[in-house]
Amino acid sequence: MSELRFPEEKPLLRGQDTEMESVDTFLSAADTDWKEHDIETPYGMLHVVIRGTPKSNRPAILTYHDVGLNHKLCFSTLFGYEDMQEITKHFVVCHVDAPGQQVGASQFPQGYQYPTMENLADMLPSVLQHFGFQTIIGIGVGAGSYVLAKFALIFPEMVEGLVLVNIDPNGKGWIDWAASKLSGLTSSLPDTVLSHLFSQEELMNNTELVQNYRQQISSCVNQSNLQLFWSMYNSRRDLEMNRPGTVPNAKTLR
Repeated sequence: MSELRFPEEKPLLRGQDTEMESVDTFLSAADTDWKEHDIETPYGMLHVVIRGTPKSNRPAILTYHDVGLNHKLCFSTLFGYEDMQEITKHFVVCHVDAPGQQVGASQFPQGYQYPTMENLADMLPSVLQHFGFQTIIGIGVGAGSYVLAKFALIFPEMVEGLVLVNIDPNGKGWIDWAASKLSGLTSSLPDTVLSHLFSQEELMNNTELVQNYRQQISSCVNQSNLQLFWSMYNSRRDLEMNRPGTVPNAKTLR
């Protein structure tokens, strides 16, 4: 990957804390450059939000959210900061919503087979082809990190770099599986997902923040669709990555 340098109109680090008031600010009336698309893939439709014009000599920034969230809930604050906008104005930005997780999504019909985590990764080349992206820089959180890592393992030539937050590269063992089943019997789906998004200490010490997320998860994401995504994430397999040199023909990220 060749090094790209861009003039900075103002310093990135100003020592100021700027926060978004709500996720609605992310797609406000003043931000009319964001365009929504529904893209057909081998495993169903993907809802994508994009800003900017693809440039052949630069990768696109592509994000993938965590389970229980969507692109607005997961990335609105980060991409709303002026500091981040100093970076993103040089690139096209593409936010991908996992199937059925976007705001206002219709409920999948009974018996619908949700894509596996591997299928979700296999859906992304259709996004790149649709917009003419040559390569991407992926930003993922949680389940989205897993999807992007899997995508990079399958299609390394399409990935310039990755920022993976809270990735769990391992599949669930029998104990984890049983604990998840028991939790599902005794807790509501939003509360079960919150235990994935936050540590026990965070759940205890940040009650206002947690309550806000509980309300957003309950109201902004279709609960039936969320259950399908949550179940599939918990059925994921190991990424099976190894450090180069540790095993013959080690599979790893470039």
